[in-house]
Amino acid sequence: MTLNLCVLTPNRIVWDSEVKEIILCTTSGQIGILPNHAPIATAVDIGILRIRFKDQWVTMVMMGGFARIGNNQITVLVNDAERGSDIDPEEAKQTRELAEANFRKAEGKRQIIEANLALRRARTRVEAVNMIS
Repeated sequence: MTLNLCVLTPNRIVWDSEVKEIILCTTSGQIGILPNHAPIATAVDIGILRIRFKDQWVTMVMMGGFARIGNNQITVLVNDAERGSDIDPEEAKQTRELAEANFRKAEGKRQIIEANLALRRARTRVEAVNMIS
């Protein structure tokens, strides 16, 4: 038995295929989803979506959104998503270093919040690359 997974951003369909299971980062922690999972709707956090597809694991970086699970259908609508295999490791490391520097020099509540979000996104991209290596 399989699940139908569809990952959407406002601009494109990132994934639309049958999968065996997923591990999803929600705002309350990670959840594993197998066929016949109880129906739920949840907020998706900045993090890594792990997908078991054809007996191998695929990673995808998720940049926050929502997911709906029911009747072996998973629909994930996120602000942005990127397959781990599509991320350039050097570019991801440079982006993380820049985000860390910007976070250290951020002043004021708004700047700190924005710098923290950028840093979380950058760290998640590096983590996705390291999962592949």
